[in-house]
Amino acid sequence: MKRVLFLLLFTVLAYTVSSQSRQAVFKKGRIIDSVRVNDSISETYKLYLPTNFDGKGTWPIVFVFDMDGKNNQALNVFKTAAEEQGYLLASSNDIRDTISISKNILITSRMFREVAALFPINTNRIYTAGFTSGAKFAAVVPSFIKEVSGVISCGSFVPSVELLDEKNPFYFIGIVGNEDFNYPQMLQGRELLNKMKFPNDLMVFNGGDRWSDYTLIDKALKSLTLSAMAKGNVAKDNEFVLDNYLKNMQEYTGLKSSGQSLMAYNLLNEIISIYRPHLQVDSLQNEIKILKKSGTYKAQKRNLNNVLLRESFIIEDYNYNLIEDLSTLNYNNLGWWNYQMEELKKYDKKPDPFERQMGKRLLGYLNALIEDNIDIELEYPVVNDEALSFLWMLKTITEPKAFSYYLKIISDSSKYEDFGTALFYLEELLKNGYRDITQLYSLKHTALLRIMPEFNAIVNKYFKESRYDAIIEE
Repeated sequence: MKRVLFLLLFTVLAYTVSSQSRQAVFKKGRIIDSVRVNDSISETYKLYLPTNFDGKGTWPIVFVFDMDGKNNQALNVFKTAAEEQGYLLASSNDIRDTISISKNILITSRMFREVAALFPINTNRIYTAGFTSGAKFAAVVPSFIKEVSGVISCGSFVPSVELLDEKNPFYFIGIVGNEDFNYPQMLQGRELLNKMKFPNDLMVFNGGDRWSDYTLIDKALKSLTLSAMAKGNVAKDNEFVLDNYLKNMQEYTGLKSSGQSLMAYNLLNEIISIYRPHLQVDSLQNEIKILKKSGTYKAQKRNLNNVLLRESFIIEDYNYNLIEDLSTLNYNNLGWWNYQMEELKKYDKKPDPFERQMGKRLLGYLNALIEDNIDIELEYPVVNDEALSFLWMLKTITEPKAFSYYLKIISDSSKYEDFGTALFYLEELLKNGYRDITQLYSLKHTALLRIMPEFNAIVNKYFKESRYDAIIEE
């Protein structure tokens, strides 16, 4: 009896596929780590089948992309919403930022074909999604694989508008926080897609990195489902439509009543776009006109435009100064960057929320700009150690709790016997709260530094212990 119950349970929790090449059993309700694309190549992908998947009919699928080897984390963000709404998920283990787009597209194409051969996929409901760099790639894929009908892009706009084909439009759903430095670009992108009459929605939320929140992914997947219903690619579920419409309207009412008129206006436009094929939205069009004439909306729209203009000038200033400092290795200008950080801190105390958001975006942009330049320097055949060291120093200013950069400077300075610089950044490192003494004493190139009395005096000051006694000369 127990064996019979076990077999019944296994049947519920697993799905068996047979093809000319192989037979395989896939467990449902969990992420399967490494499914081989085929026996002749080593490429693999991760797979998620919802627990209600039975192989009957056809099913929607989202191909989730991550370019940094963290696709398990990316799939986990989508898993709960995919489970509830009956979406399959797949994610290649082999695409990377370090290889060309053409190679990544070929890897993706092979994965697409394999998944379509194994499972009954609804060919009108194939979607891509990703976060930041993965989002950029997800938005490129439909230009090469025409079966893709929608993209969920978290924190990134379409990277190459020239690739968009108005004869083969896909539904672009952007998700971004108003403290994310990509926010201005995604606002501009929305206007551009609207001019091209390209179907799109932009989900804006308060914050900077909450786009991995379940509620946002859930909302995006529901938007894809509603779009599929409007096109007749899936049977219309009136209860599903009405339930989600009421939830969206409740969100709109909350924004409006809390005085967030600009966000309320944008959400209402999104609601009209999504539900126009399903419901009468004439009353919402009138609501839009009333809201647009309100003094609160006009003031917030004007404030945002002014802030975005000022932000663009500051960003130009950052770009210009960083290029100049790198080309001349202007260490004296580190004081100017320190001043910029003090200026950014002032935005946290501004009464205007748009200015506070700008401060967060500028800090995010500056850190991303420096990190991009570090990556560029590391890609050169001959690495410019001084340029790299300058960028590491800059990172200790813009992100003082990012301890790895202090450690790099200490190691690099010791390598060239610049012990004064090494000791300065050691003190700054410990002053900011670093306490991993084991890692500190195992840094490369620091053997001589570690036996210096100055080094051990600094360590004693913060750890109350050191491996070597400080020797004070009379």
